[in-house]
This record gives sequence, C-alpha cells and structure tokens, in this order.
Amino acid sequence: MNDRPSARSRFGVMLADALGAVALMVVVLAVMWGIEVADYVLPADLDEFGIRGWDPAGLVGILFAPFLHVGFGHLMANSLPLLILGFLAAVRGMGRFLAATVFIILIGGLGTWLTSPGVIAVGASGLIFGYFGYVVARGVFDRSLLDIVIALGVAGVYYSMLAGVLPNQPGISWQGHLFGLIAGVLAAFLMRRRKRLPRSTTPDWTLPGA
Repeated sequence: MNDRPSARSRFGVMLADALGAVALMVVVLAVMWGIEVADYVLPADLDEFGIRGWDPAGLVGILFAPFLHVGFGHLMANSLPLLILGFLAAVRGMGRFLAATVFIILIGGLGTWLTSPGVIAVGASGLIFGYFGYVVARGVFDRSLLDIVIALGVAGVYYSMLAGVLPNQPGISWQGHLFGLIAGVLAAFLMRRRKRLPRSTTPDWTLPGA
C-alpha cells in the first residue's frame, strides 16, 4: 500500500502555500503603506520611533523600524524586493518564515542599535537583506533541490545588494543591511531541516569491546 501523497495533492499544498505567502506579504506591505500615509497626514513624526542607536529608550524602535520609512520614495524602493524575497522566504514554510522574521528583526535591529550611535534608523531594508540571506543560506543548509534552485536564482538576481553592507553610501544604514543579512543566515542555520537517520530494522547484538 502506497501512503505517499499524489502529485495532485502535493501541487494543491504548494499552491495553497504560495497563495498564503502572497497574501501575507501583501498585508505586510499594506500595513507599511498605511503607516507611511499616517506619517504624512499626522503632525507627529512617526520616524522618531525608529532605532535610536545607543539610546536605551531607542531599543523599542527595533520592533517599529522595519515598518517606518523616510517618505514614499523610500517605501517604494523597498516594496518590490520585500514582496519578492518575503514571498520566497515564506513559500517554503510559513512557521519557519514567521520565526525567521522575528529573529531577523530582533537580531538585525540589535546589531544596528549597537553600531549606530546618535542615529535614527528606519526602513524595511534590514528585513530585505535578512530575507536575502535566509533564502540563499536555506538552500545551502537544507540541501533540497527546490531550495537550492531558489537560492541560486535569488543570488543571481540580487547579488548586487551585497554592496549595501559596505559603508559607502551616505545616509544609508549599512549597519542595518549588514546585521539583517547576518541574522538571515543565522536564522537559516538554526531553522534548517535536520535529516533523520533511518532506524535499523535488525538489533545490534555486538557486545561492548567485541
């Protein structure tokens, strides 16, 4: 008796995962755009809630910074890569994706806070670099054919992003890019799929020392 799922059922699961990943990233972007509209309309400057380096009160900005942007141009530049890389990160496992997202936000944000004294950092670029690192490293650590193909595709299309981790662009938080990338790679390693060793069907009667 064959208990393996049929090709049709596997395709149905993959389609459901893909649609769920798209829906999730659309919701995330909608929230970011809604916040930016509110920041434009309201008299308060919401960007003040970003990561304020070396300021203990600015640690709370680690949670808010990915959803804040310096104007609509900044948000527009981040929207498409966030949608694509977020989708590719989410489509292979929603649970791992959500855990990786929290990990990237916290570790990437803490690294930014520690290395950006007197600076307020906002924007989803740290999350984008985190997803880039997560998707590429997942192909290395999981070693499944689909993950490797996705990793090679992402590395080929977005390899130029790596220049963003260097301190060569005034006004750009390269620290957020660097630590987001590091956090993404670490998340892929910590959440890698571990191979189960097959159980032996015959007992081992070898005595110790034999």
